[in-house]
Amino acid sequence: MQIITPDFKLEKLFEEITSSPESVLFLDYDGTLAPFRIQRDKAVPYPGIRELLNGIIKKSKSRVVIISGRWTRDLIPLLNLDEKPEIWGSHGWERFYPDGRYEIAEMDEKALKGLADADKIIEDLKLTPWCEQKPGSLAIHWRGMNDKDIEILRERLLPLLNPIAFDSGLTVKEFDGGLELRVPGRDKGDAVNTILGEMNEGIPTAYLGDDLTDEDAFNALKGRGYSILVRKEYRPTAADLWLKPPGELMSFLDQWLKRTSKS
Repeated sequence: MQIITPDFKLEKLFEEITSSPESVLFLDYDGTLAPFRIQRDKAVPYPGIRELLNGIIKKSKSRVVIISGRWTRDLIPLLNLDEKPEIWGSHGWERFYPDGRYEIAEMDEKALKGLADADKIIEDLKLTPWCEQKPGSLAIHWRGMNDKDIEILRERLLPLLNPIAFDSGLTVKEFDGGLELRVPGRDKGDAVNTILGEMNEGIPTAYLGDDLTDEDAFNALKGRGYSILVRKEYRPTAADLWLKPPGELMSFLDQWLKRTSKS
């Protein structure tokens, strides 16, 4: 564990969630709750994580919200929890409620056509096995490739995708393990802002994430909650604290469960 923000005190966070009648625990999935896998459908949570999450969802006074770049329909079976939490998928474009309700935000038709054009290019390049289609985005995954092959793939794709992105208003962003073409207008920070807007002001809040896409959420929480970077290797971040998974992550979630359990 390493403190990043000089005035951050972990015990202060735990004291706040202990004394508060409610709290929010935001969690990213890949790289945070689950280790990365080349086969993305095999990326199940670290051992013991499900049990801790089941406990927090069932026994605590915390609201658990998963915010992921994944499609919600792919994430739910990977989580495999006893009770489904609230899930925001596709970087905030989808919202799945614990009672089964589902919402997806309206997207610009021009941007969606751009995604379709990009998908055709990816198909022509025979890159479909490495492509993940989601509401509002296409992701090319290169995890497991060597650096030279990644650079070759990047040099093939960007000259073709950048013009489509420019013409259709899409954004091209790299993430930890790939490249994503996205419809702009939603990110993980928007999901955080929506949740906080639905709750009382001043409630204790923490967001745990690993990727560059989680920085939007970290920044959204500035002055309103605590941001925690979860990854094995440090990188520059707006987070307050760095935890290494799985051990330090497990310890944090165990403390959260103990401090927020209903009496």
